[in-house]
Amino acid sequence: MVDVTLDVRLGEVFGLAGPNGAGKSTLIALLLGFLTPTSGSLRVAGYAPRAFVERFGVGYLSELVIIPPRWRLEEALTRYALLAGVEPSLVRSRVVELVDRLGLGEHWGKQIRQLSKGNLQRVGLAQALLHDERLLILDEPTHGLDPVWTQRFREIVGELRSTDRAIFIASHNLDELQRIADRVAIIDHGRVQRVVQTRGAARDATSTPYRLVLAGGSEQARDLLSGATEPSPNEFEIPPLSLDELNTLLQKLLERGVRIAAVTPVYSSLEQQFREAVDEADARQSGRERADL
Repeated sequence: MVDVTLDVRLGEVFGLAGPNGAGKSTLIALLLGFLTPTSGSLRVAGYAPRAFVERFGVGYLSELVIIPPRWRLEEALTRYALLAGVEPSLVRSRVVELVDRLGLGEHWGKQIRQLSKGNLQRVGLAQALLHDERLLILDEPTHGLDPVWTQRFREIVGELRSTDRAIFIASHNLDELQRIADRVAIIDHGRVQRVVQTRGAARDATSTPYRLVLAGGSEQARDLLSGATEPSPNEFEIPPLSLDELNTLLQKLLERGVRIAAVTPVYSSLEQQFREAVDEADARQSGRERADL
């Protein structure tokens, strides 16, 4: 890590995104106290990360969920609950609660090795939630989940939101981060390139390119769509427009008799900012490398 300045607040869901090798895993290792910074400072609620973890605990879902394959589901969660500090008298009820919450009841007696990737991911999420920690760090939490459980994960994050809890999610899935995070830090080359406000941000705060699919009137549309590309018949990709500009264009197309089947952003606002941030980081890195020659 080279230059990272972040402030993750209680009550928010904070996302972390970046290309492979950008530094996400290193940052998570620093937050958990597995590594210590060589310069600067890192504090979790005023404590050094490892001191915070040892005193208060943290709910952590690793990118790769690795559990001894011969353990049975209830055995694994029972052991993790005890290690997490759940009162022994409450372990059974807490395990049953999370097994039900994460739809794992039918796999109760199965060995870990018998579970699919998606079911194993849900077991990993269950163990992260066992002690109801104030800090949750989830690394690629939707990896392997089917669409139904991806949607359910969003609902679970919503249920976990609390004024006295911070949820930190690292993910390659920009669409998921757009949906569930309040802010997302984009990291590349070991630096935070930008922090994007996602929750409650104005939809038309920045211009974005749009994909326009027509059901008829392509010839009439071309006169008004100068600068647009045509990736396929009856489909146009138009340069970045604000929401007001887009609506004006659509009105003109309709007045010309053009039949519009669909209008969608080419990128979500987070995806667009991600691409811009990574491109800018690559350009700066190339400039530094040329200067060193």
